[in-house]
Amino acid sequence: MDQQSGNRGEIRHFLTSRRAKITPAQAGLPTSTRRRVPGLRREEVAVLAGVSTEWYTRLEKGHIGGVSEDVLDAVARALQLDDDERTYLFDLARSSRSESRTPSRRRDVEVPPQVQWLLDSMTMSSAFVRNGRTDVIASNPLARALYAPMFDSATIDKRGRPNIARYVFLDLGAQDFFVDWDAAGDATAALLRAEAGREPHDRALRELIGELWTLSPEFRGLWAAHDVLIRHDGIKRLQHPEVGHLELTFQSLDLPLPGRAVHNLITYTAEPGTASEDRLKLLASWAATRSRAAEPTGHSPQPGS
Repeated sequence: MDQQSGNRGEIRHFLTSRRAKITPAQAGLPTSTRRRVPGLRREEVAVLAGVSTEWYTRLEKGHIGGVSEDVLDAVARALQLDDDERTYLFDLARSSRSESRTPSRRRDVEVPPQVQWLLDSMTMSSAFVRNGRTDVIASNPLARALYAPMFDSATIDKRGRPNIARYVFLDLGAQDFFVDWDAAGDATAALLRAEAGREPHDRALRELIGELWTLSPEFRGLWAAHDVLIRHDGIKRLQHPEVGHLELTFQSLDLPLPGRAVHNLITYTAEPGTASEDRLKLLASWAATRSRAAEPTGHSPQPGS
């Protein structure tokens, strides 16, 4: 993990790792067999970005706070950053500019009741809300049934909330639950990397990353890659202990909340007419039965309620 002052170390490692990924041929530059570094040289990036080698070298050493957005854009194009990586670079620049002032600390925001109502109304989709640290802070019954191994894991916090990263990297059962565990690990580490760029002063996030770094060799390797992911959608294959193999489509939607809170609504659905849909329906029926059994008894609804 980066221990340098502020986020200069992260800027240096991120830019260096992106530079190493691009070959001269990919950048449209002449190739040579005599190269001592993987990817592009600093002077080559400088030429592509339209800045001096000295200036780019200073930038790669972490001096990013006073850099204009136009120059950052030029560097992002030279390094062929994707949208998430570009956003991450700009987040690093923003946090660097604030280091001369007292850094603002993002406050956690509770999920509004109407969001929980929305989750509970989605009876045929597994749905939960995840914050930037990958804490699951709200969920519907089907999500708790689908992700039962995570909700029942010893990695949950004192409030009974699962953390996706802790489950993926610290619970050995996760490697059986996620059929594509490697992809799940890659995405989870990259999501945390993006959050660290947004919120470098988040103490709980730093503690989580430190815990994972200390306890998980797999996380250490992925963290060192400096990959970034902000939006995460696609196909998830799970081996559920009750209903077996599931292949589900998942979508991530940003929830508008006050301040800088980053909350995503994650939904899982099955393609109609598939075996996965039948198995998800079975889980939904089981989840609904458990939910009704957990409701308090002795209360008779009033007319119109």
